[in-house]
Amino acid sequence: MNRTPLALSTALLSGTVFGAGLAVARMVDPAKVKDFLDIAAITSGGWDPSLAFVMGGGAFVFFVGFRLHRLFRRPLAAPAFSHPDRARLDLPLIAGSVLFGIGWGAAGFCPGPAIANLALAPGGAVLFVGAMLAGSWLAGALRGISVSRPAIPSADTPRA
Repeated sequence: MNRTPLALSTALLSGTVFGAGLAVARMVDPAKVKDFLDIAAITSGGWDPSLAFVMGGGAFVFFVGFRLHRLFRRPLAAPAFSHPDRARLDLPLIAGSVLFGIGWGAAGFCPGPAIANLALAPGGAVLFVGAMLAGSWLAGALRGISVSRPAIPSADTPRA
């Protein structure tokens, strides 16, 4: 991990801008998030589509940034670009996504807004962030456990 002053100040500035954007868009308010996730409210007129615009804006910024990175040999604040080392869907990814969605729907928080909310209205956010950190630690500890399993033979594997 690159910990140069430029990298750290860039990360701090990016996080601050992200948190401020979440606060201005009121995405740190769990009720606003739940109003978006309540699809049953579409017919009654109580559905709030504003989160879709925030997500669309984020997807647009990512799309532009992802395309622009091809023009640079290396990032400004790191020695090299970081690319995912895997591109397949597996059980941990799907299970993590499901748990994330359940937690987001139940609590109305996802990690970014919850951390931003610590500065605005820390009541419920403290409990959520504590549980999120504990869950992250537990997931890391569980992923560190290696279980040896017998290989599953493929159709091409000759049988003895």
